[in-house]
Amino acid sequence: MTAIADLSAVDLAAAIRAKTISPVEAVEAALARIDEKAELNAFMAVSAERARTEAKAAEAKVMCGEPLGALHGIPFSVKDLTNTQGVATTQGSALFAANIPKTDAVAVARTRAAGAILIGKTTTPEFGHKPFTEGPFFGRTLNPVSHAHTCGGSSGGAAVAVATGMGQLALGSDGGGSIRIPAACCGIVGLKATLGAIPNLQAPDLFGANSFVGPMARDVADTRLMFDVLRGPDRRDPYGQVPAFPERRLGKDEKPRIGFLLRCGNILDPDVEAAVVAAMKQAETLGMIIEPIELDLVSLEPHFLVFLRSLLLARLGRHAAESPKKLDPTLLATIEAGRAYSAADLCQAQFARTHCFAKVQDILARFDLIASPTLSAPALPVGLDPLGPVEIAGKPAGTIRGAWYPYTFPFNLTGHPALSIPCGQNAEGLPIGLQLVGRWHEDSYLLDAAAQLQEAFI
Repeated sequence: MTAIADLSAVDLAAAIRAKTISPVEAVEAALARIDEKAELNAFMAVSAERARTEAKAAEAKVMCGEPLGALHGIPFSVKDLTNTQGVATTQGSALFAANIPKTDAVAVARTRAAGAILIGKTTTPEFGHKPFTEGPFFGRTLNPVSHAHTCGGSSGGAAVAVATGMGQLALGSDGGGSIRIPAACCGIVGLKATLGAIPNLQAPDLFGANSFVGPMARDVADTRLMFDVLRGPDRRDPYGQVPAFPERRLGKDEKPRIGFLLRCGNILDPDVEAAVVAAMKQAETLGMIIEPIELDLVSLEPHFLVFLRSLLLARLGRHAAESPKKLDPTLLATIEAGRAYSAADLCQAQFARTHCFAKVQDILARFDLIASPTLSAPALPVGLDPLGPVEIAGKPAGTIRGAWYPYTFPFNLTGHPALSIPCGQNAEGLPIGLQLVGRWHEDSYLLDAAAQLQEAFI
């Protein structure tokens, strides 16, 4: 019999409705798993007593026959970058160790309104500035598959929690791949939705936003369950208005056309190449039409760095000057690098962002989806310098973004929905991810295709 902590969110929700499992049992199972897997260091804070209190109230609603939300009684976690009312949101930093938000972020509020129960805040590198979940404030979060390899980042704690049964669902955030990178490293599913589909009002510049909040789960069905709760307009978000086009779904007999991007100017690990090529062959057996495409994404890395470093300098420059010893040295270096840029550099980065958007739009005029590896290599060894050179397949590959995740960060800049699903393992048993990218506001179509592929991969 499957342990409660290992049930899918879909199955757990059905069991709660059927009164065969109570929300109290679901929460206790998640809390027990957190204790059992404490060495993984997935949580910054655990809200055990609050979760138990909410679970009892949720159980009472079930027993009284009250209307239940789609996520009623399901334990979920929230990345420590996202505001949670009454629960510390530290940004992974000693600077904000005492920060207790007075309100929930939109995505948290919607998840709780659907009946889900917050069990805690998951680890993230300081202000999400790097793809390895480690830092001086909380230490290192371990990959459950291999402690010698990174769990990815910056939603690393969220990915580890979901992968190991510490709650069926998690809210991550993604500013350059931070949902999809750890999803690929830990063998789960992670969705960065269309810009504005899930409002994220914490972004300091809502008009130039490239940071997204989104669902992470063990399979596509659970990811869709959470996404359907999270999605929807919010008049406070310039991109979170009512979509201009009706929702598109994948028809029963429809065969998507997929543009297959194997390389984008990068070096590719042979095991990753073999896994994603095999995945595309399986897609063809489903009748999907696969054609190779070309798109240089690596060359966008310098422009992405202008956005990242300038933003961190603007947000944290004062803190870096006043309290440098409280910040991760790699974050300090990233902030300082932002001082080299001019306003003209920022404009040039915006031009490059626009050019990339136009190229992706041209491809998606001919194809329904773009498929690629999520990462150039599986999870990298722990202890690497995120600011130093990276090797892929034993070859010098450049710096971390262009070398390891050139497939992810460009779609933060273009706003297209992008999802990572597991598609195999390397010789060491490390998970390998396949990324699917869709058209704006075709998140449901993207999830439909991912569900078909996931079933074929199992």
